[in-house]
Amino acid sequence: MVKTKGYVALEDGTVFEGISFGAECAVAGEVVFNTSMTGYQEILTDPSYHGQIVTMTYPLIGNYGTNAGDTESVGVQANGFIVREYCSYPSNYRNTRSLGDYLKDAGKPGISEIDTRELTRHLRSAGAMKGVIAGGNFDPRDLVEMAKKSPSIVGIDLVQEVTAAATYEFGGDCYWMGSAEPKYKIAVYDYGIKHNILRCLNSMGCKVKVYPAKTPAQQVLADNPDGIFLSNGPGDPEAVTYAVENVRQIVGKKPLMGICLGHQLIALALGGSTYKLKFGHRGSNHPVRDETTGKVEITSQNHGFCVDMESFPKGEAEMTHLNLNDRTVEGLRHRKYPVMAVQYHPEASAGPHDADYLFRRFLKMIENN
Repeated sequence: MVKTKGYVALEDGTVFEGISFGAECAVAGEVVFNTSMTGYQEILTDPSYHGQIVTMTYPLIGNYGTNAGDTESVGVQANGFIVREYCSYPSNYRNTRSLGDYLKDAGKPGISEIDTRELTRHLRSAGAMKGVIAGGNFDPRDLVEMAKKSPSIVGIDLVQEVTAAATYEFGGDCYWMGSAEPKYKIAVYDYGIKHNILRCLNSMGCKVKVYPAKTPAQQVLADNPDGIFLSNGPGDPEAVTYAVENVRQIVGKKPLMGICLGHQLIALALGGSTYKLKFGHRGSNHPVRDETTGKVEITSQNHGFCVDMESFPKGEAEMTHLNLNDRTVEGLRHRKYPVMAVQYHPEASAGPHDADYLFRRFLKMIENN
């Protein structure tokens, strides 16, 4: 079999050469790394990775193939995929297509035979940076120039590239334990939502209605939901100014929960600020302590920005969850109104189930209010 060359070129001039197993093209994006051992299809289809090139630190990827049931959105969202060893002959009863064919069909490059340990160490030392992933006959020098000229994700609204085009209901009449009627009506702002978040809400007896990111708050409030949920999503939260203004209009009127980007938007709406992490949190093995109970949970994470807890006006918000790796903020709540948010992903796809209690905590907050 003839092997096609592939390249990963970073804006600082660093170039890695490997073998292409996805689409033969060149795509720019922010190069990041993920420490998960499994769940590569969920990672690829997570809209929060839109605009990014993902490096998997686990060495063997592709061994169980892909299938239609493990997607977290309408298709591949990551700009490209970097692995150490690619398994081109997957073995799993659920497999319908190899990872390579999956990427080719999506028009996204995949590169194997890269020293992912060296690349990850470089990103940890220098920080996540702009880069280009390319499969095919390319001059590496041209790829470095392409990386330098590509836009940064800082200050860019990527939400509009992944949000729903129109309002829709998720799950139909399927409610928890076969109930004919939903227990609660939940309005969900879609900033790039993962399907499993919607499945979790639906399975707990909620009728879920999803709204595009720019839907005015008054329109959502007019539908009189029992609670409002802010989803995950890609990019810089400070660039999504319309979402911050919508959240300001919702606080205090309806119980509110945010995940990931939704967490950051709540922080901005409450007068706090956010900042970019050096290399982000991406993986399914991050320890977080719930400050309200003292319990530690292993969490699934995917974010490059973080909330500055010291930036809030006095008495506005309090931290509820702490990252035990770097002591950054992983959750908060309002001191007066029914508002809660976490930076990580309790829907556990891919990842552990330790944090699924947060959905129940949200529904309890609705019940109490």
